[in-house]
Amino acid sequence: MAFKPNFDFIEELEWRGLLHDQIPGSQDLLSKEMVSGYIGFDPTADSLHIGNMVPIMLLTLFQKAGHKPVVLIGGATGRVGDPSGKSAERQLLDNEAIQKNLDGQKAQLMRFLNFDSGENKAVVVNNYDWFKDWSFLDFIRDVGKHITVSYMMSKDSVKNRLEAGGLSFTEFTYQLVQGYDFLHLYQNENCKLQMGGSDQWGNITTGTELIRRKAQGEAFAITAPLVTKADGSKFGKSEGGNIWLDPNKTPVFTFYQFWLNIGDEDAVKFIKIYSLKSREEIQALIDEHQGQEYLRILQKALAEEMTERVHGSQALELAQKATTVFFGNGKEEDLRALDEATLAASLEGMNTFQVSRTSVDKGISVMDLIATESTIFPSKGEARKMINGNGFSLNKTKCTDPELTVTSEYVLHNRYIIAQKGKKNYFVIELN
Repeated sequence: MAFKPNFDFIEELEWRGLLHDQIPGSQDLLSKEMVSGYIGFDPTADSLHIGNMVPIMLLTLFQKAGHKPVVLIGGATGRVGDPSGKSAERQLLDNEAIQKNLDGQKAQLMRFLNFDSGENKAVVVNNYDWFKDWSFLDFIRDVGKHITVSYMMSKDSVKNRLEAGGLSFTEFTYQLVQGYDFLHLYQNENCKLQMGGSDQWGNITTGTELIRRKAQGEAFAITAPLVTKADGSKFGKSEGGNIWLDPNKTPVFTFYQFWLNIGDEDAVKFIKIYSLKSREEIQALIDEHQGQEYLRILQKALAEEMTERVHGSQALELAQKATTVFFGNGKEEDLRALDEATLAASLEGMNTFQVSRTSVDKGISVMDLIATESTIFPSKGEARKMINGNGFSLNKTKCTDPELTVTSEYVLHNRYIIAQKGKKNYFVIELN
């Protein structure tokens, strides 16, 4: 039975803004047969971040079109370091750190693709498996002789680094090592396509050239643009650095809020790139969003979908509850329902006051707590006035009694009391 893709993969990438370049013939190949295609992930950290969601989207859409994704974990290339897009050489990791990073990334990648069933089920490979027994002399004799130095020097990743002050021999050889990955997968996995970011074009085409010269074969390449925000800055980072997929590195609430706070212009662009919704569904959301941007329809749709895909429905529910608590009409029971990690993430950036745990355990008057032990109010007079005016809350419950005694019953997760002045001014009383 002749192969027929579920949809045209190249056209899908084009309307989503996910196509930067391709080797001619790629589209014809994908229309005629089930193609094995791979993307490599280097183990520079024990978690992926949202910058990695673009290659993950490429593989996901590739599989949905009916093709076979191959996930390459760079156990070998991670020991070398890719110079592409880098202004300085990366710190090389020891074997133990690399293995830890490999395990962490592999576990995350398993969430996004179907590895279990079907002719086009995804597979994971580790390039250390075929590099570990190579000797240096064998490699430069059997592989290095097929790629000239002038060819390697012509690559932007090399030229840019040479202009910036130099490139070590280790990094210079990276494109040859990655090129051999493609040759190995071509010969052993019938892999005819490599995908990646636009900064990988030089490394990828070294692989296609190696396949042509050493195996007399034909291979193809597709790259996606590097995703930037409307202001031209790189997408995927916040003030605190990378937005990680590991909730221990980036709490779920912070992850959810990141998507929720994307600008309107970016939201139109990013929902096409990151959402698995259909073209019709996405266009309907964009149409609904335009003219009533204040409702943040696209941002909410992105935040919900990405949080659920990465962290699951229960984590999404907690992130939404935390959002309701601090930015909506949440009540004390909603606040108390938050787990400690979600609550801690919610409190980041809020004014925090350290208060003695002993004084709360013994019982402390609310006036002393908010105007003496902390300086939420500059004076007890102002605190009393706000309480009497029904404008102050503890843990989302109105405090109407200036004589109230605050005890350990008010402490959340044995650590926090949340004070609220007016509608939007939150303060954290943290026990020490």
